[in-house]
Amino acid sequence: MLLKYLYAFLISMTPIIELRGAIPVAIGMGLDPIPTLLVCIVGNMVPVPFIFFFGHKLLLWGSRKENAIGRFCNWCLSRGQKGSEQLKAKGRNGLYIALLLFVGIPIPGTGAWMGTFAASLLNMNFKKSFFYVLVGDALAGVMVLLASMGVFGAIALV
Repeated sequence: MLLKYLYAFLISMTPIIELRGAIPVAIGMGLDPIPTLLVCIVGNMVPVPFIFFFGHKLLLWGSRKENAIGRFCNWCLSRGQKGSEQLKAKGRNGLYIALLLFVGIPIPGTGAWMGTFAASLLNMNFKKSFFYVLVGDALAGVMVLLASMGVFGAIALV
């Protein structure tokens, strides 16, 4: 049983799949819903500090290369800098809510990995970003859990 939770934890740490794939797998293995949700949220949040603090540095390193990687990294950095300047001019209050909603949408590519990377690229505050990514992750996790348990299908039949 503990090994199954470990699988769910490890699956939720992977990019793109994250908890959106780990929760259905765990429910399919017969694990309890609430512990599954908690394990998957924790597993999905483990890489967040590393992504936040090293994602930008990885782009800076890649920008020094003289190939397609260098061009891509330079493009990402310039877009991030431009976006950061625009957001500073407009105010940042809504930015964290947008981060929460982006991470909270339970589709691949909008999870904690991408949300944290965007927060790093936009020079957002780490503590606030971590909190809003966590809340968005929990929101997505609840929706995926309910879908995995068939709740949305049962509501549609009513």
